[in-house]
Amino acid sequence: MVFDAIIRNKCLLAPAVAWAIAQSIKIILTYIIDKKLDWSRLVGTGGMPSSHSALMMALSVSVGKYYGFDSPMFAIALIMAFVVMYDAAGIRRAAGGHARILNKIMHQYQIGEENRVKELLGHTPFEVSMGALLGIVVGYWL
Repeated sequence: MVFDAIIRNKCLLAPAVAWAIAQSIKIILTYIIDKKLDWSRLVGTGGMPSSHSALMMALSVSVGKYYGFDSPMFAIALIMAFVVMYDAAGIRRAAGGHARILNKIMHQYQIGEENRVKELLGHTPFEVSMGALLGIVVGYWL
């Protein structure tokens, strides 16, 4: 009974679909650019488009659609979306830059490859914007 309610909840469905589409696009773009099929992009962070932005904007639009764009729930969802997008383009992107520098230093001092730090953490503002646009479209569509 609870599972059925969760599956029918359109405010959960739209974000899940937006996330899945964004992650699928990452696989396709990786294949086009790098000429390799990298399934790790399905769950990986960073890249084009931002799946976090897509998920949060789809949630915001869904909540607005079903509960009103003047509802407190929409305001909360939208503010949380902005926080997530700011984090993706700011803090996580900066952390990725720091990881790049650490990896160069480790390479310079011949520290093992197994100690490499993940660099693809955040997003460019364009990647965040495209994720947000995807989320808005999916949120209205579902």
